[in-house]
Amino acid sequence: MTEAPEAIRVLLVDDHPSILWGLEKVVESAAPAMRVVGRARSCGEALKAAQATLPDIVLLDLDLGAESGIDLIPELKALGRCRIVILTGARDSDAKRRAVLAGACGFVHKSASADVIVDAITHVHAGRLWLDSDDVAGMLVAMSSADRAKSQRPRRAADELTPAERKVIGAVAQYPSSPNKIIADALHISGHTLRNHLASIYAKLGVRCRLDLVFYVRDHPLDRLSSA
Repeated sequence: MTEAPEAIRVLLVDDHPSILWGLEKVVESAAPAMRVVGRARSCGEALKAAQATLPDIVLLDLDLGAESGIDLIPELKALGRCRIVILTGARDSDAKRRAVLAGACGFVHKSASADVIVDAITHVHAGRLWLDSDDVAGMLVAMSSADRAKSQRPRRAADELTPAERKVIGAVAQYPSSPNKIIADALHISGHTLRNHLASIYAKLGVRCRLDLVFYVRDHPLDRLSSA
């Protein structure tokens, strides 16, 4: 008699309790093939839950209130075993492009049926991508447009950045794929302080996540930023 395969371990990350509840019911409907091992409503909660439960799949909302789920992807990937399926409420090709570059393996719209969500989890767990043709085409167009726009990206005055923020940018550029904890430890600050600095930096430089910040610094080194 063959042994039944182990259930796919799923971590749910969304800042809306009602959506978490609905997603949990969807995953439970596919038992014993998969089960929920944790729920989180913020990046900090998600990272702690992932470290504690070691999920196979993280179903991640990109919009976590004041936080971007994209910034969480490298930290989740650093745990070594989980694959990430993005939960999205909008057809935002740019966000999808950045999520894929950060390590996401698929996308599921929040309006998708339970069967589609279960299929996405199953396929990504098996090592396949879950992207439709429109996703692929949209990301290719977005990536091409981004490349053409690099030289037109506006520069912000260097004096808008505080010394602490410049140190954070330097550390992010030095450790582009490292979890926030490693960067915070290198700077001798807390994870909360690092996230506050990053939020301020994003606003000043007009970027939306760590991946964008790395690209920005690559194209516009801090020592070359000129005053407006």
